[in-house]
Amino acid sequence: MAIKNIYITCMSLIFIACSCGKTTQNANTMADSYQKVSPDFNADSAYAYLDRQVAFGYRVPNTKEHVACGDYLVAEMKRFGAQVQEQKMVVTAYDGTKLNARNIIASYGLDKKNRVLLFAHWDTRPYSDQDPDPANLKKPLLGANDGASGVGVLMEVARVLQSKTPEVGVDIIFFDAEDYGIPAFAEKSLIKGETWCLGSQYWANNPHVPNYKAKFGILLDMVGAEGATFYREAISKEYAEDILEKVWRTAGLLSYGKFFIGKDVGGVTDDHVPVNQIRKIPSIDIVDYRLDQDTELGFFHSWHTQKDDMRNISKETLKAVGQTVLEVVYKEK
Repeated sequence: MAIKNIYITCMSLIFIACSCGKTTQNANTMADSYQKVSPDFNADSAYAYLDRQVAFGYRVPNTKEHVACGDYLVAEMKRFGAQVQEQKMVVTAYDGTKLNARNIIASYGLDKKNRVLLFAHWDTRPYSDQDPDPANLKKPLLGANDGASGVGVLMEVARVLQSKTPEVGVDIIFFDAEDYGIPAFAEKSLIKGETWCLGSQYWANNPHVPNYKAKFGILLDMVGAEGATFYREAISKEYAEDILEKVWRTAGLLSYGKFFIGKDVGGVTDDHVPVNQIRKIPSIDIVDYRLDQDTELGFFHSWHTQKDDMRNISKETLKAVGQTVLEVVYKEK
């Protein structure tokens, strides 16, 4: 997860602690009478897709595991009936390393002008720079939650899209090289500009379709852990508050209010930033914050550590996120 440059200042932390912000309807007051329009999201399938990614090992660019997992994702999305494009690129990491990366784009309803963009990153971090054991800091991590969870949810979304066509076109992008940003132990970057989200930066400047546009975008990052809580992230609110409201309201109607919390938090550097700022597509980030936990940056305890593995993953969380995303897509005209 690219939290990396978190935009929470001391004052905003005070604001978070003292204010509920603008609360969306995320309780279950309307859930009893609400009739969903989307097909069922199968959390067992999403879990299996997630587990399969983790089984490849560390999906770090320039490794055979990364190549193998990428090939698997391409094959599966084709199996789910999508038109798939591979956007291959060479990007430069913070330390000057040239990374062989590829974004994977899967499209549905190519004849439809109105489109929705769904995205997640599929690479994993080469460092466990938040691990409490100093011996682990330079070890890669499995990224079950930070990486595989968002992709696993979107793979199940893709399977559903194949079975029932929504009224809008849908583009699903798995961005690469998101998590190769400068580690906590490094003194400085050897490159200019943002060291995180390299794949989404590349795509935002070089979209798979010239002048590509979508009505809005939804990023899934760390969406599989047990006890996950999703707050209203600041950059999402700045660029796409109406989409934020729509998604959180939908989650409440589906009785997932305990996951989607109607409180504002600070912003993070994540793949939605270049999509918003460069591609100008209003996009939100569904990302797991843990404001009640004593972690350095407010994330689940296994974030960027050796413990980010399948033991953290909850089918209940996958279901809440996946069903909410499907409902938003199938309600769109």
